Amino acid sequence: MTDLIQISLSNEPAEAKWGEGNALSATTNGYQIHITYSEAFDVIQSTARKIQGLGINAVSLDGDWSTEQQWAFYQGFVTAKNQQTIEWAEGDKDELDARKHTFDWTREMTNLPPQDIYPLALANNAVDFLSELAPEHVSHEIIMGEDLLESGWIGVHSVGRASVHPPVMLVLDYNPTGDTDAPISTALIGKGITFDSGGYSIKASEGMVSMKCDMGGAATVTGALGLAIKRGLNKRVKLILCCAENLIAGNAYKLGDVLTYKNGTTVEIVNTDAEGRVVLADGLLHAEELGAKQIIDAATLTGAAMMAVGGDYNAMFALDKEMLAKGLAAAETENEGAWPLPLEKFHRNNCPSAYADTANSRPQKGGGMGGASNAAGFLSRFVNEEGTGWLHIDLAGAFNGNATGKYAAGATAMGVRTIARMLTD
Repeated sequence: MTDLIQISLSNEPAEAKWGEGNALSATTNGYQIHITYSEAFDVIQSTARKIQGLGINAVSLDGDWSTEQQWAFYQGFVTAKNQQTIEWAEGDKDELDARKHTFDWTREMTNLPPQDIYPLALANNAVDFLSELAPEHVSHEIIMGEDLLESGWIGVHSVGRASVHPPVMLVLDYNPTGDTDAPISTALIGKGITFDSGGYSIKASEGMVSMKCDMGGAATVTGALGLAIKRGLNKRVKLILCCAENLIAGNAYKLGDVLTYKNGTTVEIVNTDAEGRVVLADGLLHAEELGAKQIIDAATLTGAAMMAVGGDYNAMFALDKEMLAKGLAAAETENEGAWPLPLEKFHRNNCPSAYADTANSRPQKGGGMGGASNAAGFLSRFVNEEGTGWLHIDLAGAFNGNATGKYAAGATAMGVRTIARMLTD
């Protein structure tokens, strides 16, 4: 067995020989992280990244650590290769293990190469993951390929029909009540684009290389439901994953196509690379059909959100300001970055079309000014008129193409805790 390197915390500054302001020093059995204020989660996480960068992959946390301090260390320590071992200090080990289990699954799914995680594989992995957690409370339906058209799910079918791997909508029911007529407390909708070439609005290679991560929304909402279950969730939740590969072929959806959705809304396709909102619209419509009290969707939707808030936050949007406040409060409670971006009813009209009720974007790079808000405005057409009970999360912080000072390259699973909190509150 690999010897575990001991990592401890100190409220004292490092000795002068380690450098002024340095947060890391060596001890007889490992390393010590020096923090100058009680929480210092950012310092702990970035220092954990440095420790792992030394080639250390097996540690034990020694001494006095809070639950959140231990979790901050783990987030900086873990890598996409998942070769790290960590032994928790005293504290809420059940909570830490629950987070690790669900975050590791979310990250693994998002980091998998596209030959391994295609639409049906993503749906099946989600079913297996949640069924293992609550086998007696989980049932599901998978709608695939041409059956999507029969069910009226034009968006998922259109985006995914060019791939040899048929598009899929997963509808999973977590119902711990034992009552088949129990109300649905929340519907979770996840964007599951398992690879995004951009379609005929093709991405450049440097923009396409990380597009295995475009199913991060589906992985995030699934991981969040898993964490909520492990925390004792006793409410009924529907999970809707909209899964497709956005590829190019003779039967691919094209610029200028007009899609007619189940609610009668017509959409002109002016950018095949704005496909996430095209598939999410189906999921939102289904959530409304099911009568869910609240609806939360999550997606790696726009580069505009990333430009606005960076990689340390997810962007939140809602017409229902009470719902927005709930989302922001949940993120703060769970120590996850979240920031509100504008959404009003007029954003619905910011992607005009001469041929349909709306276009799916604007024919400009990045969707033009306010692209993230315009995308949210598009989605708002597929929930109730006032957007009551609906929250849209643009996962700007879900994936890093390269290592940062706080995270290794790859998926972060940021958002899992926020959504889990909203399910259980």
